[in-house]
Amino acid sequence: MTPLASSKRLVVKIGSSILVDEAKGEIRHDWLKALTDDVARLHKAGCEVVLVSSGAIRLGRTHLKLAPGALRLEESQAAAATGQIQLAHAYQAALARHGITVAQVLLTLDDSEERRRYLNARQTMATLLGLKAVPVINENDTVATDEIRFGDNDRLGARVAEMISADTLVLLSDIDGLYTGDPRSDPSAKFIPEIREITPEIEAMAGVAASEMSNGGMVTKLMAGRIAMAAGCRMAIADGRPVGALAALIDGTARCSWFLPEASPLSARKKWIKGSLKTAGALTVDDGAVRALSAGKSLLPAGVTTIEGEFKRGDVVDVKDRAGRVLARGLVAYAAEDARRIAGRKSAEIERLLGFRGRDEIVHRDDLVVE
Repeated sequence: MTPLASSKRLVVKIGSSILVDEAKGEIRHDWLKALTDDVARLHKAGCEVVLVSSGAIRLGRTHLKLAPGALRLEESQAAAATGQIQLAHAYQAALARHGITVAQVLLTLDDSEERRRYLNARQTMATLLGLKAVPVINENDTVATDEIRFGDNDRLGARVAEMISADTLVLLSDIDGLYTGDPRSDPSAKFIPEIREITPEIEAMAGVAASEMSNGGMVTKLMAGRIAMAAGCRMAIADGRPVGALAALIDGTARCSWFLPEASPLSARKKWIKGSLKTAGALTVDDGAVRALSAGKSLLPAGVTTIEGEFKRGDVVDVKDRAGRVLARGLVAYAAEDARRIAGRKSAEIERLLGFRGRDEIVHRDDLVVE
């Protein structure tokens, strides 16, 4: 089984230069149909798929009949606002043939950096995937300024993969992988099929973007690889231009470069939690909760007896037994004030106590590292 065929949660980044016909400024509908057929195939096999798609500005530029050449910021934002509607509708129509619901998610750099917004985005996408929808993600160019932009969807794709704990990220671009040099100008450049560490030597191989429709190049792809590998997510760089490019990767017939991490997404996440130098607070739990934790279960509010500290949702906290011994460390699902209100109570009471329906767990087992 190929790495792609065995994926459980997959992020596919689609570049403008392969989705949009460069001469016409219109979507390549035959290419999109084949892509969504392949997404449906993965979806049917139980793989959760997220698409990170460029193309809104290019489509909007055509629709608004903007003059050739560099666009002013406000023109780019206007083009994005117009083109994003066309982009979302195209994906919606293509996947509707398979009975798959599409959800549009627009993100800025701040959404991946600011903790509260990061957690909200992460939970929204997890909920969409749980409901069997396919999120189609793009940068929110209509509001982003140069200071808060990713600037390319390679890194956005990697941040999304990190955010949702994806096991695989595929960058569909206009090159089939990493070479020792730029194969467009260096006939002696050698293809590198597998990368397990991004060394200075690997970084020195990066070139520049070949298409004016694309903001990324090999430099941004290596940045994406670093982000993905640190999150335990394997990443492939592949030529997405041929119709059926994703199917070829699923079947293992297409050449690509794989960036392979040492850890899995879950173990990488837990390693980060365990390595946190400073915790924001502590939860003391009863004997029943101690037994549940040792059995690999989540921590429920009913098992919490005492709350220490003034932490925020998503902060790292210690979990202690009655004797004060640290049993575990995890990311708490509630701020300290709310945690105090629900401590010792059943999960079914959370909505009545807080006025909103939060998570049943105060620390989910995926966010918990038992000592």
